[in-house]
Order: sequence, then structure tokens, then C-alpha cells
Amino acid sequence: MSEEDRDRNVLLCIPFAGAGPSFFHPWRELSAGRWRVTSVELPGRERRILETPYRNVVEAAKNSIDDIVEDLGDGARTTLFGHSLGAVFAYEVVHLLSARGVHVERLVVSGSPGPWTQRERRATGLPDEEFLARVEEFAGFRHEALDHPEMRELILPVLQADCEMHENYVPSTDEPVSVPVCSIRGDSDGLVGAEQAQEWQKATTGAFSYAEFPGDHMYLVDHARDVLDLIEAEAARDH
Repeated sequence: MSEEDRDRNVLLCIPFAGAGPSFFHPWRELSAGRWRVTSVELPGRERRILETPYRNVVEAAKNSIDDIVEDLGDGARTTLFGHSLGAVFAYEVVHLLSARGVHVERLVVSGSPGPWTQRERRATGLPDEEFLARVEEFAGFRHEALDHPEMRELILPVLQADCEMHENYVPSTDEPVSVPVCSIRGDSDGLVGAEQAQEWQKATTGAFSYAEFPGDHMYLVDHARDVLDLIEAEAARDH
């Protein structure tokens, strides 16, 4: 694949709660030149650590869309990938891009029930220790940075804002998207069941596919290459 083709094939990744663009940096090498891997950089993390994080998905997507359009450039063949919070954020971004006439090839959602299903079990509003315990239970792992007081002070407010943003999410529209949707989950995810992950079929008027990988809610930590191979295989079916 030529460099020009790779740059036109864009994989736009939306981070999950508490994460930033650096989570997806290894994906650049793993993608082996298949895409230009880029991601949305939200306030409150990494280079934007001093900015106030969002607490509303629809507002965050609307305020990010100009930067996203600029990053994609003209004529990009764009696939969106979002895990958990990132999935519903990506869903809003597809609607916004469609409204601007920007073509999206596919939406790949991971570890997420359909956009109209609100979380039954919540972490929002719990005291700090209970909140962290609940998030750890949801995710199936504890971020080691939370054991360092200085890092915890930086990360905790963002994680709390992200959880609130996710758990209170209501889609901006009842209209489904028209792009093909692929939904993925870890086969032992205790937070999102198979039926919930397949609710995304109702969120598109286009093709729908579903896949599972071994693991829990954060399966993608160990299966990034498999996810990228799946996205490539899905794209190949279209051409």
C-alpha cells in the first residue's frame, strides 16, 4: 500500500473512560501501514491535562467535531473505533460527520450495549474509594497509576467525569446511522452481555456484524492486533 493510500485510510479511535490517545499509539505499528491511526484528544488528559473534562457525550462530540474534520482531511476513507464510552462517543461523531457530508466507511463499537440502553449498574456519585472499587470491578483491572497519590489526583477527576458522561448518555437522535456497524465484545465481559452488544444492529440501516474475542470488558488490551485484523477483514468484504 502506498503512503498516500495509507494516509487516505484513516482509523479514528475514541478512548474509553479515563484513557487518552496514547493508549492507541501502539496500534500505529500494529496496523502495519494499513491505516493512519489517529485518535480524539479530550480535555483533562495527556496534553490537555489542565483543561476541564466534559460530562456530556453529545456536547463533547459537538465541540470536538471541527478538530476531527480537520484531522481527517479531504477524501479520507474513515473507520471509527470506540470502546465502551468511546463507542457511544463515536456513534455521535458518525451522526455529526454525516451531517457535514463527510463519508464514514464503518463504525466499529466495542464493549458497549446499544446506544439507547442505559447502564443499570453505576459508579457516578459514589465516594472516591467506592467509586474506584466499582470501576475496577467493571473494567476487570485496576490502573496502577491510581496507587500513586500524585497520579491519582490527576486521573480521578477525569475518570469520574468520564463515568458520569457515559452513564448519563442519551443519544442526540433516535435516527440510526446509515454506515455499516461492527460490534465486538470480550466473551467473558460481565458488564456488557452478548445480547446487549448486538443491540447495535438497531442503530444502523446498513450492514451489521458481531464478533467476540477471549477476555473480559478490557479484552482489547491483549487483542489489539486481532481487532485490527477484524477491521481489515470487514473492510475487504465491502470491496
